[in-house]
Amino acid sequence: MAGHSIPHFQNDAGSPTIRIGVKEFMSVGANPPFDHPHVYLDMGGDTEKVCPYCSTLYTYDPALHAEQTIPAGSLYAPRAA
Repeated sequence: MAGHSIPHFQNDAGSPTIRIGVKEFMSVGANPPFDHPHVYLDMGGDTEKVCPYCSTLYTYDPALHAEQTIPAGSLYAPRAA
């Protein structure tokens, strides 16, 4: 993903699994102020990765674009100060 920004995903809904369209990403937990340290995760050759902080299971779905998630709404967008 050189030259591209790394998408950040949040799990305010507490979903056990989030399907995403990338294999390199940041997990932030819930939205601030309830977030955990923003951690970079790389699935490598695998299709699943568990966040070590919030235990969300992220599953790679090649049919999704980088900004899409299932369930919808898990893409993290920082709020302007």
